[in-house]
Amino acid sequence: MSDVFFYLALTNLAMGLTVSVSLACGIRRIGVLSDIEPATGPQPRLSAIVAARDEERDIEVALTSLLAQDYRDLQIIVVNDRSTDRTGEIVERLAAGDARLRAIHVTELPAGWIGKNYALETGAAASEGELLLFTDADAVMQPDVLRRAVTYLQDNRIDHLPMLFHVRMPNWLLESFVVTFSVYLLTYCRPWNCPNPRSSAHIGIGAFNLIRADVYREIGTHEAIRMRPDDDLKLGKLVKKFGFRQELLNAADLLYVPWYASIREMVRGLEKNAFSGVDYSLSFALAGSGSMLLFNVLPFAAIFLTTGVTWYVYLIVVIVLLATAAVAAYHGRARISCCLGFPIAAAMFVFVQWRTIIVNLANDGIRWRDTHYSLSELRANKI
Repeated sequence: MSDVFFYLALTNLAMGLTVSVSLACGIRRIGVLSDIEPATGPQPRLSAIVAARDEERDIEVALTSLLAQDYRDLQIIVVNDRSTDRTGEIVERLAAGDARLRAIHVTELPAGWIGKNYALETGAAASEGELLLFTDADAVMQPDVLRRAVTYLQDNRIDHLPMLFHVRMPNWLLESFVVTFSVYLLTYCRPWNCPNPRSSAHIGIGAFNLIRADVYREIGTHEAIRMRPDDDLKLGKLVKKFGFRQELLNAADLLYVPWYASIREMVRGLEKNAFSGVDYSLSFALAGSGSMLLFNVLPFAAIFLTTGVTWYVYLIVVIVLLATAAVAAYHGRARISCCLGFPIAAAMFVFVQWRTIIVNLANDGIRWRDTHYSLSELRANKI
């Protein structure tokens, strides 16, 4: 048994170093939005499109930040997706005070569409901009974010520019979960390779997906991903699939999103997409969660279960994992101490994934925004 733990420790060390070095080197290649000097001359018309359902808690602050943008030629379209709270009322009030903002109210959802995707498609169809920004109803940005982003997109001839953001969480444990989630997202997507046309690496960010309108139409619009709860990521995949230029910037110091207010809300909120990330494949889900437990949770337990050389190897593994999480926390503007919650957050991630799988299978699909979508429909829309 001691030999098994020793060779497992060596495997953990090799895996940990590979991921850590790749992430640390890769993330340094991601540009920072605040380093971009915004252009002062004319820029193309931009349409910001927001899909909103029951967002009364955060939408006014988010839309106010959009209206405060110093971008000269801006159109804002908010699609109220069958809200049951005061969302529509808030949007109408803001629209009455500023002609740049237009409210569209969706009262019925066509068959074969996820509500958010239909709302974004509806907003895009009503847009006038050469550039489209798909952003969330709770994304809050500094006044020069759009001008900086468009400057970079234009100067570098980019077709799709998603951006990382700072996630505001109400407590340390949830913030630690975000840090761990970002490690997984960056490791999986390898966004630093997105500009390479020979790489399959792709990325999309729901809080900020800036895309040229003609490119959006050429890749099939949201019609092509109408049943994808991970629409933001799949939009990015379509951009790369069609051969367009994609790059990611880090805007964590200029853009934030208040994600979930509690652990319970987070667990329930991730029910919609924790299974879609592996294309609803049980074998991939098992392999993924098994790897998380083996390489991200076991080492922290092993330092209490092993001795001798094996203990020292596992200690190095733990240090490497914490350093990796610390790098992610730093670049995401999270507290560095959140790296210490890495093993707990990794175990939480496995729990969320398997709870989601059980719920999705038991209910034959997902329930999102008070609408049920069957697994057969979801699986059929594979990108």
